Order: sequence, then C-alpha cells, then structure tokens
Amino acid sequence: MLLDLTLEMSDTLPVFPGSPSMHTIPWSTIKGEGYNSEMLFLSSHLGTHMDAPYHFRQDGLRIHQIPLNVLVGRATLLHIHKDANGYIQRDDIIRWQKENCTIPHGSPVIFRTGWQTHINDDNYFSENPGLSKDAAEYLASISVSLVGMDSPSIDAGLDATFPAHHILARAGTINVENLAHLDKIPGVQFNYIILPLKILDSTASPVRAVAVLE
Repeated sequence: MLLDLTLEMSDTLPVFPGSPSMHTIPWSTIKGEGYNSEMLFLSSHLGTHMDAPYHFRQDGLRIHQIPLNVLVGRATLLHIHKDANGYIQRDDIIRWQKENCTIPHGSPVIFRTGWQTHINDDNYFSENPGLSKDAAEYLASISVSLVGMDSPSIDAGLDATFPAHHILARAGTINVENLAHLDKIPGVQFNYIILPLKILDSTASPVRAVAVLE
C-alpha cells in the first residue's frame, strides 16, 4: 500500500513569510494551440520539500547531487508531540528509543510532532516546533542520513539562527520539511520514496514523498 506524504501544491498553499507564493500561469490551451500547458513560478522550498546541505553550507551537496540511496530507504518514525514553540530535545529522542527501538546508525529519521494540523493557522511558520541544538548534535553524532518533519522547518519557528540546519548541513544530512499524513503510518519504521527534481546547483526542491506500507 502506498501513502502520499506530500502537501498539494497550488497558488493558495501557505508559504514562509517573505517568500513568494506559487503562481500558475496558463501558457497554451487546446482551443488555441491544440494542447494545454502552463508556466509555474515557485520557490524551491515550497510545500513538502527537500533541503540540500548547500542551503546552509557553501561546500555542501546541491540538490542534484543527493545520493539515490538517501532518497529511497527505511526510516524510523518518532512520534514526539510538541506544541507551539516546542523543542524536540536530545532527551526526548533518547527516551523514545528506550520505549520503542534504537535508531540504526546512519539511517533516516522522521519526526511526527502533530504540527501539520496547524497549516492554515497564522502561527504555522512563526511558532512551529523544531529540533533543539542538542537534539541536532545528537542526530549528527549517529550520522543520520535524512531528517524529516511534519512542520515547515526542522528548526523551531522562534529561532532565527537556524542551529539545527547549520549542524545537520555540516554533517551532510538531508532535510525534508512539511511532510503530511504521518499520523496514518502504523508502527515505528517504514519504507519511503522521497524524490526531488534534479535541479542543477539548487538549494532545495519540492518532492513527492511516499510511504510504502507493508
């Protein structure tokens, strides 16, 4: 069974304050040219998207350089509920592992905070929960290959210094933000496919994220 973990992209999809909204521009029509087509204007960080390390490190991998074995794999799903401005702490991750399972070294991890339900609220981008500095350092220490989250950023909305982004980019970790429907995944591990567009030298790309459920 396949489960779509992707937000639907449209001109009305909420965006980071200061970022451009998506614009769909009709280009041709069946009536006029014999076929329908459109132009898309959008940020590479729109909706459910993947950040390359280059987003925060000049020498980091760009989106077209992300290894395929990171884009397809088996992730550990951590359900750690956090409210507005909440931080996922290192101790939260350690406690979760004691109660559930150990995160394999070098593997992907996905955090389900429950924040996705606030996507149409005014504070969705400004007060989202995220990783604390010590949590990001812990994830880097076990060489996680990918960190995903059901919020607009892996950093808490109130922290404008982006510590988690910097720490994980330095470690070469890939980030996926704005994942949807994580509450529909049973268990604590699942197979996934998360494919970005192969855009030369880009910092990010919208993705189609899919859980492959057993």
